[in-house]
Amino acid sequence: MKIAFVSTRGIPNNYGGFEQFAEYISVGLAQRGHDVTVYSPKFHPYKNDCYKGVKIKHIYSPETWMGSSIGSFFYDFASLKDALKKEDFDIIYEAGYTSIIPAYIWFDVKKRKRPIFTTNMDGLENKRSKFNPIVRRFLDWEEKMAVKYSHYLVADNMGIHDYYKEKYGKESKFLAYGADIHDDFNAEYLKEFGLKPEEYYILIARLEPENNIIMAIEGYLHSKENGRRPLIIVGKTNTPHGKELVKKYGNEKNVRFVGGIYNFKKLDSVRHFSRAYFHGHSVGGTNPSLLEAMAAGCFIFAHDNIFNRAVLKENAWYYQSASKVTEFLDNINTIVDKYKVEYIAKNIDVIRNEYSWEHLVNEHEKYFKWLLEQK
Repeated sequence: MKIAFVSTRGIPNNYGGFEQFAEYISVGLAQRGHDVTVYSPKFHPYKNDCYKGVKIKHIYSPETWMGSSIGSFFYDFASLKDALKKEDFDIIYEAGYTSIIPAYIWFDVKKRKRPIFTTNMDGLENKRSKFNPIVRRFLDWEEKMAVKYSHYLVADNMGIHDYYKEKYGKESKFLAYGADIHDDFNAEYLKEFGLKPEEYYILIARLEPENNIIMAIEGYLHSKENGRRPLIIVGKTNTPHGKELVKKYGNEKNVRFVGGIYNFKKLDSVRHFSRAYFHGHSVGGTNPSLLEAMAAGCFIFAHDNIFNRAVLKENAWYYQSASKVTEFLDNINTIVDKYKVEYIAKNIDVIRNEYSWEHLVNEHEKYFKWLLEQK
């Protein structure tokens, strides 16, 4: 099969979830003998034309001076133009729809019999509270156009699958992200942050409203754990919401904003040795950071929504309010003693059986073969 991955910021991954996905799946498919190409912006630090058997197409992107919000539209348009005019792909896998829709419409991809277009619908972008009402209406229109113009849809979470089935009557293929199970955690990394194993709580997220960071912080501040074990917030603080959080809570002695941690072994170790991990994401599909927390053996408190429950099932404690967070923390010793070992073991089994990268390469290969068999 000849397959292209479009709309990522290139591989090897140095950006985020879609890039990590594209790296693992493309390399896995290439190792099985498939002809795989990943489109990458020219500003990506990796400049070679091949990465572990995967072809790299370097496309100019004006994101560096226009910003990603606008520049990504031009980058996606140029990538799709190249894929349609210069290549002969069987399948084009579109990673997210928010910046590709004008290109979908311009090239009228729905009417093309080849290549087959399958679009990963990502999270519910039009529900993200960081966007103003005008942007949300635009994203709502883009969602409709993605459903209309794509030959097939991919959902990374059964909650997303059910949403598109109910709203548009259109099926989507459930194909999740993946995570690796590690056992090379090192408590020495904690010294940099003045931490000790089991003596802190952690939240790792982009500091955006829909990740419910305030809910976790307020719940912690009103609990008996405030003053006993600190709450560590990992994520860039330069977003508008991040700046608001630092302004509001930056002087709290036991709430510590440590910024982003980009060394994965360090991040994974800080995750692993926490007393409990807060996952507040509420509008995405299957969030890569949640899978990584499960794989790292974290005991998880998760925001109560269909997306998180689809992944964690009964192996987490769920909250929808700051008061519920306070209740959990006030009873943390009892909860941890009774459930931590069991829930961690079950979550690691879920990663091993449902979200391992080897398993997901198998699933994507079967899916792509199925696409080619359709009329």
